[in-house]
Amino acid sequence: MRRFPPEGRQRAVIENVKPEIDAGRFAAKRTVGDTVAVEADMFADGHDLLSAVLKFRRKKDPKWTEVPMAPLGNDRWRGEFAVEKIGGYLYTIEAWVDRFETWRQGLAKKIAAGHEVSLDLQAGASLVDDAAQRAVRDDRAKLQRHAAALRAGAEKKVAAKIEGDDELLRLMQKYPDRRFATRYDKELAVVVDREKARFSTWYELFPRSFGKPGAHGSFADLERVLPYVASMGFDVLYLPPIHPIGRRHRKGKNNALSAAPSDPGSPWAIGSEEGGHKSVHPELGTVEDFKRLVAKAKDNGLEISIDIAFQCAPDHPYVKEHPEWFRKRPDGTVQFAENPPKKYEDIVPLDFETEAWRELWAELRDVVFFWIDQGVRLFRMDNPHTKPFRFWDWLVAEVKARHPDVIFLSEAFTRPKIMYRLAKAGLTQSYTYFTWRRTKAEIVEYFEELTETEVREFFRPSLWPNTPDILMDYLQEGGRPAFVARYILAATLGSNCGIYGPAFELGENRPREPGSEEYLNAEKYEIKRWDLEKADSLKDLIAAVNRIRKENPALQSDWSLKFHPIDNDRLICYSKRAGDGSNGERANTILTVVNLNPRNTESGWVNLSLAALGLDRDGPYEVHDLLSDARYVWRGAKNYVELNPNKLPAHIFRIEERTQPH
Repeated sequence: MRRFPPEGRQRAVIENVKPEIDAGRFAAKRTVGDTVAVEADMFADGHDLLSAVLKFRRKKDPKWTEVPMAPLGNDRWRGEFAVEKIGGYLYTIEAWVDRFETWRQGLAKKIAAGHEVSLDLQAGASLVDDAAQRAVRDDRAKLQRHAAALRAGAEKKVAAKIEGDDELLRLMQKYPDRRFATRYDKELAVVVDREKARFSTWYELFPRSFGKPGAHGSFADLERVLPYVASMGFDVLYLPPIHPIGRRHRKGKNNALSAAPSDPGSPWAIGSEEGGHKSVHPELGTVEDFKRLVAKAKDNGLEISIDIAFQCAPDHPYVKEHPEWFRKRPDGTVQFAENPPKKYEDIVPLDFETEAWRELWAELRDVVFFWIDQGVRLFRMDNPHTKPFRFWDWLVAEVKARHPDVIFLSEAFTRPKIMYRLAKAGLTQSYTYFTWRRTKAEIVEYFEELTETEVREFFRPSLWPNTPDILMDYLQEGGRPAFVARYILAATLGSNCGIYGPAFELGENRPREPGSEEYLNAEKYEIKRWDLEKADSLKDLIAAVNRIRKENPALQSDWSLKFHPIDNDRLICYSKRAGDGSNGERANTILTVVNLNPRNTESGWVNLSLAALGLDRDGPYEVHDLLSDARYVWRGAKNYVELNPNKLPAHIFRIEERTQPH
């Protein structure tokens, strides 16, 4: 015979809890100050009514806090709590048959129907007496008085009392009978990051390209560039690997197999006799010089991010000291990296299937800790999809346990499910397919997936129009208007975005060969000289867009993104909104229209969802173009737009105070 359950009188059922990532295996993501809204299907047999609470606590706190959940209809319930500190939170749900509320509503119906209810009053009084036994101090006496009143009251008087007595209802909700409550069988997790996880603007550059003519740049040289980067409104300065570069099989210009003596090599070929992942390239400076750069950047409103690439040059110290961490070919040589038809002879990957995997993992963790000790809290993780998921689960947990303020940017341009699994592992932000989404249909489909499905609970997109590895054909073909349009798209579709500069603001768009996404004379393999004062630089435009981002809360998160129909497929229209105008708060609403055709003027009629913009159906309102400072009075849903890409391929409208009809 089967055993009885521990408690067979638990009648409430809790199902379909959201957010719940992969049956609770992974955590949802939020930033400080966010709200976690939790929904679930909850019901019981028969006609009895339920009550439910959402329970939450910080992982380090033993005590739960409870907030009531409210029914939404069709047995769906909702509750929410705010997360106020970085770190881990847990939440779960508890539901029970609410005998008092069932009695209260049933009594009201009987009285309305003219039924005799003297016995019902006695039953209600008993429920209140029971609650009095659970109550403390003055509440107990109050409940006892309410019970006596129910026993003595006339039917009409009692009916009015039950409907209008807020005190009785409040006390009964405060001391419910939860002996047979059902508790959800999982404690679900939320990881709360600092605000920069949700809203950040990244600028990537190679520090070696900012020295004096003919010289390798240093951290000291880079200090002089910090005001330039800050002037464009960026808050993160990301540096490719800053470590010694291998000499064996060093690549030359344009990825040539043989390097000239003066060729600096790729920064991603990490390690030489001068050191490895815990060392600084001698021509850049010292670790102390780097720490000074971190401090100087902070003075300029910038946070330094460095690249963590868990791979080695053939002459990295690890290869000699820990040969067991690398795979060997049949001839006994160390296996270099390949992604056919590409070969990376200057890089040897680590073998995560080594028998010494624990020692390998511990060393890689210590690499991250080393740079944290130097003041870094932002890391761009290179090619994380080529390392095991279990490693990332472990590494992120290890780092976050000691440094919950650390942010990891995942550089994994790979298949969607792999990108999503890395985000579930805890990598904070992620590169996306935005780089290759050109048409309106492609953009809408992709961003609705990112912002309107469960993906948004764990995947924070970071939008980059270019990287040192990626020069998309749209930028190659479209000239300056294409660069402007792509940056505005990145900066307004996503609250996290970045560019590889100065290549981007200076319009570098020459491919190595037709059909290639590689740059001609790529900075990955040589030291470049950039004219930061070039007359046609986009730096002022980028500064204006970044200022708009900082001044408008609507652009500082992603979940409110809403696309609006427009009768021209070469135009795209979308909005974001922060606040709802309640409690005297002024809502911030941004409406963006972009011409996706870099060659020709395009026009069309937008058909706005006025509800998404917080507008009345027929009233006039003002749209203020924050790029050109032009103002227009629009009315209703349908309005005309026209954009010449050679002037400005986009509007970034802020919906202003409504104007009165003339």
